[in-house]
Amino acid sequence: MIALMDDSKIRRTLASHGPVRRRPRAVLERMLALAGEDLSPAEPVAALEARIASLLGKPAALFFPSGTMAQQAALRVHADRSGRRTFAAHPHTHLDNWEDKGYAAVHGLRFRPVGDRNELMTLADLEAVGEPLAAVVWELPQRDLGGLLPSWDELVAQTGLARSRGAAAHLDGARLWESQPFYGKDFGEIAGLFDSVYVSLYKGLQGVRGAVLAGDEALVSEVAVWRRRLGGAIADAWPLALAALDGLDSVLPRMPEFHAHARSLAAAINQDGVAYAHPDPPQAGMFHVHLPAPKAAVERAAEELIAEKGVQLFLRARSAPDPRRCSFEVSVGETTMDFTPPEVVALLHELLDRAR
Repeated sequence: MIALMDDSKIRRTLASHGPVRRRPRAVLERMLALAGEDLSPAEPVAALEARIASLLGKPAALFFPSGTMAQQAALRVHADRSGRRTFAAHPHTHLDNWEDKGYAAVHGLRFRPVGDRNELMTLADLEAVGEPLAAVVWELPQRDLGGLLPSWDELVAQTGLARSRGAAAHLDGARLWESQPFYGKDFGEIAGLFDSVYVSLYKGLQGVRGAVLAGDEALVSEVAVWRRRLGGAIADAWPLALAALDGLDSVLPRMPEFHAHARSLAAAINQDGVAYAHPDPPQAGMFHVHLPAPKAAVERAAEELIAEKGVQLFLRARSAPDPRRCSFEVSVGETTMDFTPPEVVALLHELLDRAR
């Protein structure tokens, strides 16, 4: 991938966790507003864990410096408890596509892909798995499919089947915050389908870094051992926790607004026809924009837009089986809200004109 221009040139971005809101000065100013003079270093982390446990309706929660570590710890505990070494997930699971197969290299676990790479995992797909599983992982939404989400009834049926076969149900909820408006249920009801739930602190919440894993007290006690073994029991994690607490206060209540704006942007793109937004309409506060131009040309054009206008359309372009096409992800957050649908359509026209 060709690296985009220096972040310092970016003044506006369509990516919710792009650099604008996460610049050090902006983050530090928000932290100062939350940090009273008598706040101890341990308090923000404890407050964050308690708050997320309450939001998710779980007895306990534990801070991790990364989601990669949190999910490996959860799957390791589920495997050790069951005596099984295989977990199942959609072929595009983040654990396999983006984390260098840490589950295998570090923990000796085996991944069993389930379903079609280009469609959501179904109940029939899970029923066809003949081997015993330690856990099944659901990513809500399925990021690499544009943010697709299974229906509520399908999700209930799938998690129920996994548990009936002795497998734990684990939620990769990196974007759970963005998914909740689709289901129209509170976070506790969604999380209640799962034995363990990971949530990100820097994607939808637009914090700095970090994750929280929630479950029952016994599970959290066991994953705490693996957090220490993996080097994640860091001292002074309070800056990450403060940034996340700010996100819970100022960003989380706006998720329905972000969801509605994602739908408006996608509808305008598809009505114009210069590109194609998928899903149509978006199910979470994100979608993919498919472009009739090669990846390298689009990356070059995007660099020019940043250099000349300070506008970032995406964090990275995605290649396609057809070399004449590519796509990128739009994740709607606070930084995206000042982009109107007509402006986004005009920017896409300009991007493609420059890419020719």
